Amino acid sequence: MVVRMRHTRSQRGNTRSHHALVAPSLTLCKECGSPKSQHSVCSICGKYKGRQVIDVHTKIAKKEKKAKEKIKESR
Repeated sequence: MVVRMRHTRSQRGNTRSHHALVAPSLTLCKECGSPKSQHSVCSICGKYKGRQVIDVHTKIAKKEKKAKEKIKESR
């Protein structure tokens, strides 16, 4: 196939003007004060809108246990 109509530089620039990246809008968690994305659970304390949604401490303990088992298996 042959390009029938060439896109000019300005037309190319107008198309690419919509490809810009947008910086994420962060807010501070009301419980622990760490930065988090809006409308999502805080990854540090596991709270959303003042109530506990995720038990972060057990999640961390589970990850550590899994990492220790992986190290043990590799030996």
